[in-house]
This record gives sequence, C-alpha cells and structure tokens, in this order.
Amino acid sequence: MSNDQPTSGQPPEDDPFLKKPHEPPSSGSPYDSAPPPPPPPYDPGPFGGGGPYGGVDPLAGMPPLAEPGKRILARLIDFLIISIPLYLISLPWGGAVEVSDNTGNGNGSSVGDVFSQTYSGHQLLWSLIGLVVYVAYDTYFTHKDGRTLGKRLMKLRVAMLNDGRVPDTGASFLRAVVLWLPALLCCPCLWWLINIVLMFTDKPYRQGLQDKAAKTVVVQTN
Repeated sequence: MSNDQPTSGQPPEDDPFLKKPHEPPSSGSPYDSAPPPPPPPYDPGPFGGGGPYGGVDPLAGMPPLAEPGKRILARLIDFLIISIPLYLISLPWGGAVEVSDNTGNGNGSSVGDVFSQTYSGHQLLWSLIGLVVYVAYDTYFTHKDGRTLGKRLMKLRVAMLNDGRVPDTGASFLRAVVLWLPALLCCPCLWWLINIVLMFTDKPYRQGLQDKAAKTVVVQTN
C-alpha cells in the first residue's frame, strides 16, 4: 500500500521531517571531502522498536516526540469536539446516554445481562453512530495533514514511522478504528488506560496501540 500525499504533492510547510539542504564547505578546497549524507528519519528495526544493539540510533533525524500530556489533552479536545454536538443532536431521541435501573432484586446479574443493560435500545445505536463519526473524523484529518483539531491546537502531528510522511488513507483509517472501536463498544476504561500507559512507557517511540497497528508516531511541530 503506497503512502499518498496531500493533493499539492508537497509536505506541509511546518513538516517537522523536512530537512534543510547541506551547505557546501566554505574553503572551496578540492581536497575537501564530500559531506556525509544525512541520517534517515528513522531506523525502526525489524519490529518497529529501534535498530540492533550498537546500530543507528532509532531517534536519529527525528523531531521531538510528542509529550504524553499534550497528546492526552489533544485527544480530550477531539473527544469534546465530537461528543458534545453528537449528544445535543441525540436529545430529541432520548439522548445518547441511557440510564438503566440496575438496583436489581437480589437475584444477581449475569455478564450477558450487564451487557444488555449497558447497550440496550437506542444507546447501542448511538454508540454505533458515534463510532462512525469518530472514525471518520480521525481518518479525514490524519490523512489530510496528520493533525486533528486537537493536535493542531497542541502543535502535534501524526507521521508514518518509516519516513515521516503524512499517513495515507489506509493507515489513517486503521489507526482510527483501533483507537475508537474498543473505546466505544467494548472496554473504554481499560483501553484508554493501556494507551495512556504506553504513551509514557513505550520505547523508543511512545506508540499507543493505534500507532503500533498503523506504524505511525506522534511528534511535535512548530
């Protein structure tokens, strides 16, 4: 799958991976050796976790990785941008959040009963609608220039791990699905906790599960 670029064919002006041309030696001596080629943006290694021991620094040539706190704040901004209008739209149909009476009668509940109570009726429908909206939002903006509205405010960008380019449609879609599908339909608290922990502890690229699936990284921009 090829990485298609923005319609202009050029990287964004603030592309953090854009390298300046090397200036020739000032002496002009014919004995001056040619300047060494710049290091590649990344050396992801065979499993995306860095080069072999003693090899090229996997962070050589990369812009600074995004700080976990900024990534969390950017994701919160994106979540509010989508969830608030979606909730307001759902109000005429009873709201996207359905409160169930779980007081019980002392007989207990099975796992199936808990799931059916949590995702019953129109709440499941609105969860599916929300999933489509969130995935479409993330896919569009990530493919457009690597920045959702939250990342733009926090001056962050998503880039392909191997060369720093803006993710293509396939990578953007895969990243959005891995991020939002479990978060909205399965295990939101556990899923967010895992990703937050990975932002702080994953070496060397601070990749969340969505980054590992799509082979992307989040970096800072100017």
